[in-house]
Amino acid sequence: MDNREDSGAAAEVDAEKSSGSSNPDSDDEAGASGQSEMDFLRNLFSRTLGLGSEKPEKVLDELTLEGVSRFMQSEKCKKVVCMVGAGISTAAGIPDFRSPGTGLYANLQQYNLPYPEAIFEISYFKQHPEPFFALARELYPGQFKPTVCHYFIRLLKEKGLLLRCYTQNIDTLERVAGLDQEDLVEAHGTFFTSHCISSSCRKEYKLDWMKERIFSSLIPKCEKCQSVVKPDIVFFGENLPSRFFSLMQADFRNVDLLIILGTSLQVQPFASLVSRVPTNTPRLLINKEKTGESDPFMSLMGFGCGMDFDSEKAYRDVAWLGDCDEGCLALAELLGWKKELEKLVREEHAAIDAKSSQAVGDRAGASGAPSKVAKQPASPKKQCPPGSEEE
Repeated sequence: MDNREDSGAAAEVDAEKSSGSSNPDSDDEAGASGQSEMDFLRNLFSRTLGLGSEKPEKVLDELTLEGVSRFMQSEKCKKVVCMVGAGISTAAGIPDFRSPGTGLYANLQQYNLPYPEAIFEISYFKQHPEPFFALARELYPGQFKPTVCHYFIRLLKEKGLLLRCYTQNIDTLERVAGLDQEDLVEAHGTFFTSHCISSSCRKEYKLDWMKERIFSSLIPKCEKCQSVVKPDIVFFGENLPSRFFSLMQADFRNVDLLIILGTSLQVQPFASLVSRVPTNTPRLLINKEKTGESDPFMSLMGFGCGMDFDSEKAYRDVAWLGDCDEGCLALAELLGWKKELEKLVREEHAAIDAKSSQAVGDRAGASGAPSKVAKQPASPKKQCPPGSEEE
């Protein structure tokens, strides 16, 4: 869910050394042998410290949202990677983690935790699963609708520009918005599937099975061995999915534009992805505040994000500060997509509302109670109000 340095850093180094894999889509190749350690170190220092590299070419005519939009409309931009965090889902009503007063970590007192992050620690979960499942009832996928940001990424796909969306979120709203599994790297896992936590069992369970138990206030227990069943989200102390490490090799070598939405870039190894793009690749940040700027110590360790928005050497990084939905609408307007995006949001939200009303009617009919909800046409909701915050 949050900071995974414990296991992620070592795994990223292993993946970097395996970047010679011929088939980046295979999850099994994350640990394959590739570059030698010397090659890895040479590339690492070249990337993070600029040693031995040529002077980067400036590809944006100006470091503004307008400059990014013109680049996107040019022949130079054919592959876009999006990196997204909790800030793109706050407009849907899902709290982010760190916002003072409203963030998830600021509102966990009711669970009597030793410290807020314990609710997402695997060791604590194995001993005390109750707080997590109580929280899961509030945050469970299916109770929220995707935001403007989610549908903007969907438009990138429909326009043939989206190479991949790397998400830190576990709310599955990217899937609800119309992205397929192939379009996604769910870096911190997903509620979409669950597994028994027993290493000798690992029986898999689907979304509906888990949902039924969570909303019945039951601790999900494996039907085979009676161990606790956990959604496939990444807790502290767990490795990130192998798909993250295998796909990032090719994706971040071949990207033409990186768009970063609603993330604090404080979570490793996810945050380090921004430094993996080629030196000439523009990077656009849409967020409440500037983030991901260079930190000398983290750069030396290989986790330097290296974003540079304001110095005299700045040549490719653009920051649009404000609500993520507003930023996506502003970019869509510059691209000539705004009306199309707003229409997509209205139609998709109306379809979700209609499906929800039908489900309520079906449940009422099954119980023998008359249902007025199912007979009433669903009224399309207005475009999601902006309200995204950084993760």
